[in-house]
Formats: sequence, C-alpha cells, structure tokens
Amino acid sequence: QVTCVEVVEAYVERIREVNPLINAVVKDRFEEALQEARQVDKLLSEGPDDDYLEKFPFLGVPITVKEAFCLHGMPNTSGLVNRRNVIATSDATVVSRLKQAGAIPLGMTNCSELCMWYESSNRVYGRTNNPYDLQRIAGGSSGGEGSVLAAACSVIGVGSDIGGSIRMPAFFNGVFGHKPTTGVVPNDGQFPNAQGVRTSFLCTGPMCRYAEDLEPMLRVMAGPGVNKLKLDEKVSLEKIKFLCMDHDGGSIFVSPVDKEILQAQKKVVEHLESDLGVQVQRVAIHKMKYSFQIWSAMMSSADDDGQEAQLFTDLLGDHGKPVWPLWELVKWLVGMSSHTLPAIALGLTEKLMKLNPGGNAKLVSMGKSLQEEMEALLGRDGVLLYPSHPTIAPRHNSPICMPFNFAYTAIFNVLGLPVTQCPLGLSSEGLPLGIQLVAASHNDHLTLAVARYLEKAFGGWVLPGK
Repeated sequence: QVTCVEVVEAYVERIREVNPLINAVVKDRFEEALQEARQVDKLLSEGPDDDYLEKFPFLGVPITVKEAFCLHGMPNTSGLVNRRNVIATSDATVVSRLKQAGAIPLGMTNCSELCMWYESSNRVYGRTNNPYDLQRIAGGSSGGEGSVLAAACSVIGVGSDIGGSIRMPAFFNGVFGHKPTTGVVPNDGQFPNAQGVRTSFLCTGPMCRYAEDLEPMLRVMAGPGVNKLKLDEKVSLEKIKFLCMDHDGGSIFVSPVDKEILQAQKKVVEHLESDLGVQVQRVAIHKMKYSFQIWSAMMSSADDDGQEAQLFTDLLGDHGKPVWPLWELVKWLVGMSSHTLPAIALGLTEKLMKLNPGGNAKLVSMGKSLQEEMEALLGRDGVLLYPSHPTIAPRHNSPICMPFNFAYTAIFNVLGLPVTQCPLGLSSEGLPLGIQLVAASHNDHLTLAVARYLEKAFGGWVLPGK
C-alpha cells in the first residue's frame, strides 16, 4: 500500500521532529537509507516475487542500531571520548544479517560510557531522555535504542545486554526486549566485546515495539545458531508451568519494589489464572537476595583456562594507559575528567572487589548452584514472572544513589537464561510498567509466546504523550 521511500521518509521526519527532545539518535544515515529505499522500490516494481519474503523477511524495514555495534561508515565510540574519531569499516555480524534480510539502518543510537551503566549518558553525545518524561532516564546501556523505539522513530533495533542493558531500557521506555539464551546470537563487531568468562554473560538481542517482531528478529540475528532454540515448537499457554516471585527477598543493596510494579505483576497473575485456568505458583528463591554480589563476583572471576576478566579501567584507557579511577575522580570534581562519574565509580568498585578473593569464590559457587536450582525449577515448560527493575524510570542522575538496582536483570546474565521484558501499560504518573518473563536455557520460545499473549491482554506499547 505504501512505497519503501514513503516509509523511510516518515521515520526520518519523525526522528527530525522528536530527536532534539530525546537525543536518542546520535548519528544518522538518512541519505543512504533513502537511496536503499529507492533500490527496494525498484526491485519490487520489476514484478512481484513470492520468494522475497523468504529471502528478505525485513525487506525495506527501517531499523536503528546501538552505537556500540559496528555499522559500516558510522561511529563506534561506545561513548568514550578517546574513541570519538573511530569509524566502523565493517558491520557487526548481527547488523550484517539484518541488512542481508533487507532492513535499512536509519542511524546509531546512544549508550552509556562503555555500555556499563544504566543511564545512557556520555561525554561524546550527552544524555538521552525518556520520551514519556524528559526528566527521566531512558535506561542503559541500550538507552538510545529504547528511547527511539518508544518515541516511534524506529520499528526494530539492535541491543546488547551483560547486566540488563536490553531489558532495563525496554522496561523504562515501555517496549519489548529479549535477552536470548547465552551463546546463540553472535556478539562480534561490538565495542567493548566480552572476553574470558564474560563471553558467557554478554548477549546481543532484539528490541521492538511489537511482541510479534521479536521472533523473526531473533531468527535473523541468530543465523544458523537459531537451531539451538525451539522456535518452531507450538506453545500451548495452558500447559506452561507459571511461577511468580514479587521481589528478590530483600537485598540490602537494592531498593524495595514499587507498589505499582507489584500491582501490575499481580494483575498478570490474576489474568493468567482466570483466562487460562492455570495455577500460578509463588516461589521464594533464597539466593536471589544475593543477585548483585553473585553477578559482581562472576563478572570478575577467571574463566576455565584461568584467563582473568578484562579490567574496566583498561577498557577506559582503550589501548592507551589504564585509567586511575581515584585520579579521575579528583579531575571529575573540578570538571577536568573526560569520563562520566558512573564509569569512574565502577573503576573504583572493581579495585575493591579484588581485595576479597575468598568471598568472591564463595559467591561464584553460589551462582553455579543457583543456576542449577533455576534450571531444575523451570524445567522444560516453566516461565517465571519477575520484576524488570525495582523502580519505575528514575529521574536523571538518581541511579548514582541506587547503583545496584540493575541486579534484578543482571542475575539472569550470569545464569545464562533467556528473558523477555514485556510492557504492561503506564503507571499513575504516565510512566511505563513491565515484567520479566524467564525460562530455562534454550526455551526462548516460551517467553516469546507469553509476551505475545500479554501484549494482547495489557495493550503493549503505548504512544508517549497520549
């Protein structure tokens, strides 16, 4: 009904209209995108070909890409000042696969410095705002992606997640985000990429406004690896074993869960029970209380070959000298540091973690036993309902006061489980609510099916400003 050029022009116009407010797209490629759209229209005008949808499932679909990923000819700084002249000379594997499937990238979206904080703000591009309230964070590290999707500037996007970097922005911005089972979607072509033990925690995955787009995106992004997932299995929702946990059990490091988030989760439980006739089982998994400590210890542990985890302070130096966090803090206080406060604080925390190797080893083994417990609990047919974050999108800079709240998402990275964040309408203040759907390894098909179901029941994405 419409040409590809018309679609791309509509999105370009929308980005031009709202990006000055949200600062989500940090570099555009509008001219190239329109040129690619013309080629698509030319291809289609040469006569319909039924194979097109098979060959190019995303033919002519506009997408956006997190700036941490390589997209040929586009910047790849990850918000690090001393990388500001780095231009990608190739495409990340997932970007290349989406382009081969016919998708047209419109531009790059903002992230936090080195993708290691849950507010997307850096000294290269500045700060991204939440489209539902510009005074609030868009989340991180894929915050630009969450914001751009929520603001209807893009249809689908590419994110990555090592502590909740897909799911937190998806939650704060009221869109869908999926962290696949570890090791299925390739991570190469992003900076920083994971090394050592972290290669089993970092996941690349899809973000989008509509639940039905998650699965086709996942198929394309995973490539041949998709065979490890059971995406062709039919899911009977009535046969899923639903489990529910309201909070982590009361960690001293993390805020209590907001009332409205708990109410939204309660409504989901009630709807599942009345509509599907299932019994949602309440569970209390004791070790979840130590989520932050387990994640931190596992992130800094050595891998099976004894390779130490890469230091964040080395990454901050990016092939130069490692950064001294204390000295950077002094510089930051007088406005002289080229780093953000969260990045400096993370560097300091890392130094402190090194002081307690015995405690870390205990936490790593607790993480391994929690993983076994979760796999056994979820089994072949289980889906756990769990808050995406303890609070609704906080105000700018306030994450500094509650730095460990990302533990609600991070724990599932070190457990390697697939998780879908699903929006559940808006709070009394007009901010997005949501929930995490968690399954055992390689059961992504279950969480994706439940996300599609909850979208119908609770309305999914809501246009900001309504």
